[in-house]
Amino acid sequence: MENLTRTECCGQWICDDEENYVPFSYARNSCHRNHSRYTLCGFHYNEGHSGDWRTCKECRKSFEDELEMYVYYGTNEYNFEKLKNPPKYKPTRCSRCGTVIVLSEGGYSTRGDEYLCGACMDIDFPDLSGGRGPHE
Repeated sequence: MENLTRTECCGQWICDDEENYVPFSYARNSCHRNHSRYTLCGFHYNEGHSGDWRTCKECRKSFEDELEMYVYYGTNEYNFEKLKNPPKYKPTRCSRCGTVIVLSEGGYSTRGDEYLCGACMDIDFPDLSGGRGPHE
């Protein structure tokens, strides 16, 4: 069982590969890190919640403003067991142009309660993007 470790949250065997992750790269190249940071199982454990992550009311409450992320954390490929019957949610849309934003993929900005897609963000912050217009 070389290069394997057990997850702290659920005790599953997983690749011991966190050394492959480059800090602040946001890469998803570490199985161990992905499970710990991008699943409800890992979130539940890291937040110190009690009981089972599948029925944890604290976990659900933590994501009440971004239910889309709760569903993503519970159903993505980094899970050993996926959330059964995940709740339905309305897609997140750009506050300016209405384009659907997939929160788990990034490429958006927030300002207060507003979400801006990459193209609309470029309008507000042209120095960061070279001044492109929306959806070019």
